[in-house]
Amino acid sequence: MYVHTKAIIISALLLPFSALAGEADIIDVQVSKTSKDTYRFDVTVSHADSGWEHYANKWDIVDKDGNVLGTRTLHHPHENEQPFTRSLSDIHISSKNHSVTVRAHDFIHQYGGKTITVDLP
Repeated sequence: MYVHTKAIIISALLLPFSALAGEADIIDVQVSKTSKDTYRFDVTVSHADSGWEHYANKWDIVDKDGNVLGTRTLHHPHENEQPFTRSLSDIHISSKNHSVTVRAHDFIHQYGGKTITVDLP
């Protein structure tokens, strides 16, 4: 029981520090058309990951109506690799969309950091 109580106290003390990492920001998006209505996205994210409790865990491609067209899940913190770039391919986007917005998500703040809207080639 002592070990469990100690873990709870340590977690409670560290939680405010993990919140200091701020929101996850999109700082660059490169998009290329790979075939008719299909695209590849290379997205650079910046976030002060502070371990498994607070890290950027995904980014989304969203159309103007808020529909999520693609999500790249990030399975671990990138504490020693900031900013970092990850890719997502084979994203089908209807020709009615001329631009999309890329947004990042982290465990504490969820969405809310800097987004980037890009025109599709």
